[in-house]
Amino acid sequence: MRVLEIAGICVVALLAFLFALFFRRRLLQVGGGTIRLQVHINTMVPGRGWSPGLGQFLGDELRFHRMFSLAIRPKRILDRRSLTVEERRLPAGPERLTMPGHWVVLRCRTGSTDLEIAMAETTVTGFLSWLEAGPPRDPGSLGGRPVFGPRPTETPRPAES
Repeated sequence: MRVLEIAGICVVALLAFLFALFFRRRLLQVGGGTIRLQVHINTMVPGRGWSPGLGQFLGDELRFHRMFSLAIRPKRILDRRSLTVEERRLPAGPERLTMPGHWVVLRCRTGSTDLEIAMAETTVTGFLSWLEAGPPRDPGSLGGRPVFGPRPTETPRPAES
């Protein structure tokens, strides 16, 4: 009888865990702006180390939440002001077993670190649109332009006839 009680407690705990996972996922998707993606967390073994999850767009940030986690906070936050896409490729080798066939792998650079993310090919279009719709990159490197007239340091050019 003791064994059945322990087995029953384990089944109830497993069901509660699964309910919490699905409830968390539903809460993340309620606000909209979420996509399915995978992030290459561990690069020690080629083709392995992909972590599935949800990407949530909030302003200038893409917040990555792991699929099989109960954490409320995101695992990784990508800021679009410092994010650039370096390369686009199809999954190769063992990666083809861990993700659907219509997915694409993007090698990105954020600051000084490289990162690989994978998402559906149809999602890549929206992701790249979001990335390009952001504010201009590195605003300190270029001086601001006035709305009207020439720059203060420039002299107006005479009109050509």
